[in-house]
Amino acid sequence: MNAQTSINGDLETAPIAAARRPPSMLRSFGSLFGSNNGVNRRVGTPQGINGYVEFGNPERTGRTLGTFAGVFSPVALSMFSALVFIRVGFIVGNAGLYVTLLQFFIAYMILLFTVASVCAISTNGAVEGGGVYFMISRTLGLEFGGSIGTLFFLANIVGCAMAITGCTEAMMSNFGPGGYFAAFIPDGTWWRFLFCTVINTSMLIVCLIGAALFAKTSVLILGIVTVVLLSTYISFLAVDEMTIRKPGENTLLPNGTNLTYTGLSGDTLAGNLYSHYGQDYTSDGKTVDFATTFGVLFAGVTGIMAGANMSGELKSPSKSIPWGTLSAVAFTFVAYVILAFLMAFTTPASTMQNNYLFLMPINFWPPFIAIGILTATFSTGLSNLIGSSRILEALSKDQVFGSWLNFIVKGTWKGNPIVAVVISWALVEAILLIGSLNTIAQVNSVLFMLSYLATNLACLGIELTGAPNFRPLFKYFTWHTCLFGLLGTLIMMFVINPIYASLSIILCLLLVIALHLFSPATQAAQWGSISQALMFHQVRKYLLMLDPRKDHVKFWRPQMLLLVSSPRSCCPLVDFINDLKKGGLYVIGHVKVGDDDDVEENKRWLLYVDHMRVKAFTEITYASSIREGVQHLIRLSGIGAMKPNTIILGFYDSETPKDFFQTGTSPYKTDGFNISGLPDFPIRRDGETKQIDMKEYVSILSDILRMKKNLCLCRHFHRLDKDFITKSKHIKYIDVWPINVFNPKTEDPFDVVSLFMLQLAVIINMLAKWKHLRLRVFLCETNNTNSTTFETHDDTIPQMEIFNRTKLEQSLKSLRINADILEIEDWARDTEFSRHSRLLKHFISQAEHSGDILSEENLNRSLLYMQRVNKILRERSDQTAVSFIYLAAPPKVDHPNFNELSARYIELLTELTADMPPTILVHGVSTVTLTTL
Repeated sequence: MNAQTSINGDLETAPIAAARRPPSMLRSFGSLFGSNNGVNRRVGTPQGINGYVEFGNPERTGRTLGTFAGVFSPVALSMFSALVFIRVGFIVGNAGLYVTLLQFFIAYMILLFTVASVCAISTNGAVEGGGVYFMISRTLGLEFGGSIGTLFFLANIVGCAMAITGCTEAMMSNFGPGGYFAAFIPDGTWWRFLFCTVINTSMLIVCLIGAALFAKTSVLILGIVTVVLLSTYISFLAVDEMTIRKPGENTLLPNGTNLTYTGLSGDTLAGNLYSHYGQDYTSDGKTVDFATTFGVLFAGVTGIMAGANMSGELKSPSKSIPWGTLSAVAFTFVAYVILAFLMAFTTPASTMQNNYLFLMPINFWPPFIAIGILTATFSTGLSNLIGSSRILEALSKDQVFGSWLNFIVKGTWKGNPIVAVVISWALVEAILLIGSLNTIAQVNSVLFMLSYLATNLACLGIELTGAPNFRPLFKYFTWHTCLFGLLGTLIMMFVINPIYASLSIILCLLLVIALHLFSPATQAAQWGSISQALMFHQVRKYLLMLDPRKDHVKFWRPQMLLLVSSPRSCCPLVDFINDLKKGGLYVIGHVKVGDDDDVEENKRWLLYVDHMRVKAFTEITYASSIREGVQHLIRLSGIGAMKPNTIILGFYDSETPKDFFQTGTSPYKTDGFNISGLPDFPIRRDGETKQIDMKEYVSILSDILRMKKNLCLCRHFHRLDKDFITKSKHIKYIDVWPINVFNPKTEDPFDVVSLFMLQLAVIINMLAKWKHLRLRVFLCETNNTNSTTFETHDDTIPQMEIFNRTKLEQSLKSLRINADILEIEDWARDTEFSRHSRLLKHFISQAEHSGDILSEENLNRSLLYMQRVNKILRERSDQTAVSFIYLAAPPKVDHPNFNELSARYIELLTELTADMPPTILVHGVSTVTLTTL
């Protein structure tokens, strides 16, 4: 059985081989995630529990609608809306035939490109309820899907209100004061609101009965609207010149003013070719312009998503949505173009500008138009009301807004979201207070355009990433169509109304941020997010461009590989190194001895990184020994030019590790790493022996330097409390000791190691939680004699030359480092002290005649020397948060006395750092600072 391997009794931050889980636990994991048979049964099925449900009879799942009833009819009716009988004349009369045709062309090109994107997405997998929201959320991810879904929900609400307002306007023109048929309905702002409420409530009743009734109703209504439209075409060709009275609500013209209808006339056509914008008598005389007419036009043809909104009721969404939507778009485009031509041929501009219901008196049977308007607007509003309720239901099922919308899911009866329908009805009531159809139309257009923009963006992104699983059955689209659709919607949003467009985009971004920060949705990881595909695409490209041969010391940054044994015991160190990385690569490495790969190991480590809230990658490797595993990690961690240049380990000592997951006062406390009562990430307990010996540990240190990597050993980080450091007035300093106590010399304390150590100290001092601390550099001097010697055995060592304080200050200034310099003279005043340091010089140089060096007497002297150095360090560390100390290079592995030297080396370092604050022993091998620009 594999055993967990520990290097550090204190922090357990050396490479590890964690204990292999017992077979019973492995079996429990297997039962948790299911057998192969279970997986095979789920492949290719529509989404349900855990993303899948079994295939079944569509009748049992509520999927009863076909292409014509479920897509073509709702889309065609939604695209006719209030526009076909009420506002086409308004557009032609103000914009002229040429501009009207241009606007229809622009609108339908945008629609066509968007439909292509919808078709591509909807034929790339199973589409569930929620329509466009479902497509966008499963493509762009939770944040964008939730925000766009919310705005699309609002767009359907506004669209429903617009259709109801148009329906009420038609009722007033027919049965209100001065109506064409009767005058038994009173008029006025609140009377109109009352009638809108009655219509809205009747739609509510239909929706509560269910979508099947709506589908049957929509087919019938489409037949009625088609008959009425044909009667209108015939009337244009058959009716001769006549006089049309001014509507009572038009106060821009004097009472008694009559309007004319010429019938087919070349002069009338010539007068209607070009724009002559007037005033809108339904909006208090506001001046009409291109943006107004296009906003009204586009609001009338925004129904291309009506079929996608019914995706939850369609038998075959991936087949019905493309064919039904495209055929409906083609049908309505032809109908609108013919209608615009006939209006321009027969009706003067003044008539179309001052009577939006002129089609009624010119029809050979006027009630036809009344029936057409009422049925078209009613069906459009019904479609939008059902669509909005389905989107709201989908948002609540996905828990995009957490548990706040759970009552909507609970309020579903026989597949019909009763509560969602009622909420949609209430919001429509609020929008109806605006009153003016043309004003509502602009808001409606902008919101729908934003959802179309997101749909094109989703399709464009997934197409550009080249994801292998993006294989839609619908082939008539490219990234060009997606891009044109995206740019077209974005531009026309601002053309229609810059204020509404800006507000909608700002609202969308705020929703994106809010969902990213606060959404507790748990299914987002199962959906997939295009952001991951895009990031992969871009990261791969830039990694290839990041050439390690072009690295420059000016832009050096630490690339950290932290070797961790037990994550439970090293939480403060993991957190500290996250601060120290300064935007560089941070890899947490872990070694397991053996070849039994635990498939859940990587998931647990990713959860650990999430729990620690650090910006780090994890690397787990299996090897026959810890040393071999560390070599694997150093060589293979990172990619391209992003490879670790600094290796960090915990210190090898005998202290009992502290479990920060279970300590009551620990900021890292959690119960989230216990499965079936057995804790993840085992930790060495009292009495248990280490799984790595001192020789292997020192061998790893030697290997790191041999591989030209910077080395850091961390001790006492179980004492680190960042919150206390931030609040405490006692902790004031970050200390740097740029002197090799194994071989002290002061000709120039700023060698490569010292500069690297100083660079790390400066980096940590840049962060907000560490910025209030003062950086201190200790200058260790000898006496003022330049050549005093101490004779020992057969050779002498010259006393160290003084490194002038002024030179040190100049060096710090040239490095742009603001630090206090403190002089330490103890080395100079104690002859015995210097003699002990000489022994260490020989020790670290590993002289060939090292027999005396390894003697017990010399070891005791060396230990005494380290204890005196440690006393100097401790006396000056009372107010220190972190100390950086020069780490002498370890003995070489090929030395004949390596075993003894390794033990002495660790003993000396242990004495050196005893009872210190959190301490980092640093040995740098590369230049990391630059004094020139």
